[in-house]
Formats: sequence, C-alpha cells, structure tokens
Amino acid sequence: MVIKEIKTFRAAVPLHTPFKTALRTVTTAETVVVKLVCDNGITGWGEAPPTHVITGESLSSIEFSIHHVFKPLLLGKTLLYRERLFVALHKSMVGNSSAKAAIDMALFDCIAQITNFPLVNFLGGYKTKLITDYTVSVNSPEQMAKDAIEYMNKGFSILKIKVGKDEIQKDIERIEKIREQIGLEPVLRLDANQGWTPKEAVQAIKNMEERGLNIEFVEQPVNANDLTGLQYVTQHTNTPIMADEAVFTINDAQQVLECRACDLINIKLMKTGGIYQALKIVNLAEAYNVQCMVGSMIETKLGITAAAHFAASQPNVIAYDFDAPLMLKGDLVCGGIIYNQQEIHMGKGNGLGIKGIQHSFIV
Repeated sequence: MVIKEIKTFRAAVPLHTPFKTALRTVTTAETVVVKLVCDNGITGWGEAPPTHVITGESLSSIEFSIHHVFKPLLLGKTLLYRERLFVALHKSMVGNSSAKAAIDMALFDCIAQITNFPLVNFLGGYKTKLITDYTVSVNSPEQMAKDAIEYMNKGFSILKIKVGKDEIQKDIERIEKIREQIGLEPVLRLDANQGWTPKEAVQAIKNMEERGLNIEFVEQPVNANDLTGLQYVTQHTNTPIMADEAVFTINDAQQVLECRACDLINIKLMKTGGIYQALKIVNLAEAYNVQCMVGSMIETKLGITAAAHFAASQPNVIAYDFDAPLMLKGDLVCGGIIYNQQEIHMGKGNGLGIKGIQHSFIV
C-alpha cells in the first residue's frame, strides 16, 4: 500500500459542438491524466483540465505541480495514514486546485480499491443513480431554443441555460424563446458565470419571475469576488441563488454561509482540490441548512466519475451537472460511470471502476 509511481499524460478529446459561456468558448477538452501506482499493484486514476478563466491553471502548471511538488511529497508514503497524505497535499502549495484534485482522485481510487468498495460506498453510499442536466450554450435566442428542443428529444428533462454574455434584455429573450418551444414543465437552471452586475441580476431575475418563466435557480450571477453583490441578489429575489466561482475553499464556503449570501452552493472537485475538501464543504453547508449541487468543468468521464461517486455518497447534494462527457466525441477511459440518457449509474468495479485509458486521445 505504498505509493510507488506517479505518472502523467496529456490528453485531448474534441467536442461535438463548441461549448460557450460568458467566460469562454471550448472546442477541445484538454486534460492532464494522473496514474498513481502502489507497490501492491493497485492503480488509481485522476485528471486535471486546465481552466484558465476559473482556476488559473494551464497544462504546464498542472504538470509542474504534480511532478515537482506533489510527487516528491507522496512517493514512498503508505496509504494506511491517508489523512497525513491529504493534509500534506493541501499544505504543499497555494491554489493549483485542479492539480490537487487529480492526485486526490487517484488516492481515493486506490484507497477504495484496497477496501474492496466502489468509491461511492467507501464514502458512505447514498444514491445508486443520478439525474444530470444538459447545458445549452449561450447563442442567439433562436439557436438556444432549437438546442433546448434537441436535448429534450434526447431524453433530458433538466436544462442548464448559459446567460450573462450580453445585455440582460437579450438573456430574458433567450429564456422566453426557450420556454415558448419547450413549455413550462421542463426544469430550467440559469448560469450567468459572473456575467451580471448585482443590479442587472436583480432586474433580470425579477423580470423573469414576473413573466412566469419558472427558473429553478440562478448560478453565480455576479463577480466571484463580489460577496456583497451576491448577498444583495439573494436578498432581493425570490428565485434561489447558487454560489459557484465564489466558493473554492472551506473558508470561502464559511463566508458565504455566515452572511447568507446564497441559497445553494455548487461544489466542483476542480475548485476544491478534490474530494477531501469537498466533503468538508458539503458537511458545513448542511450545518447551515444549505443544499449543494456538484458540477464540473469541461472534463472527461474520468473526472466526472470521481465527482459522481462523491455526489452520490452525500445526502446534502441534490443536483448534478455531469453532462461534459456527453459533449465529447469519445471516451478517454474504459469503465467508470455509465450514462443512460440523463441517468447516471456508478458502473462496476471497486474504486472508480476505471479499467484503463484510450490511448488514441493521448497527445
């Protein structure tokens, strides 16, 4: 149970169609894959996508962190004292949350395999399947309405609508067009990706409320650093407001929870640095009676498998945003979670259930 080897590989998987938000446009899912091998032959897997506009990381910075900071720290250490490993990992350097998450996933994968449990059961075991939403990228109102119909026809009943790129009237028009085409029954979630000012957010959300557009919640309407603005929006609208980019760490979560700056929190392993810290945030949120969603960056099925196992293990996680692998032209890994349209099942095998890597996507 001693860590013997840590390797990384760069991978790239093209998307079917560009993924567009208020922050960026993505056409290829780039990622750094981590392979962690123990002396007993058990192998753990993790991944870290570079998301410059959110975590500030690049492919090179992720690789540097893993090989020059985490690797020397972990090689030769035993998994029997796993708490020491996670504490050392998170104290080793500031930030670099995605790089930490990749190592964290691989460690949890190995530990769960040693105990002969799927990771979801090792972490507690709560749900056996999840329902993911599907994201409608920000485009013209007409194109977004067309895309919404397409995704619903593919079996998705929950749509996450990207807004915040243009003036708020354009965003309202987008939602109206979508509702005209799909009706009021399907669930709509909005994600502004920090694209509005506090006053714009209140104006836009109240307008949608008055028009009866039936929005489940709105993610991160204002700048991640504007905690006062986030609180203002939460206090002046009836629609639940979710903090996303505003919450990376347990300290971030404590701040937004103490001042009631949001109604919900979006936990992403690439922000928290992995499952170890994500568990602390979800439990803290529960203490404040605030529920959570677990989401992701543009990741492959490897990272989403780890996120899904974590999410399915926690009763305080009530929403899931795991559509990224469905946007890709192929699977990077063999094994892991299984999609049946909007349903996600944990798959077979202990740990993450990853059998190996599709080398055609390694670059």
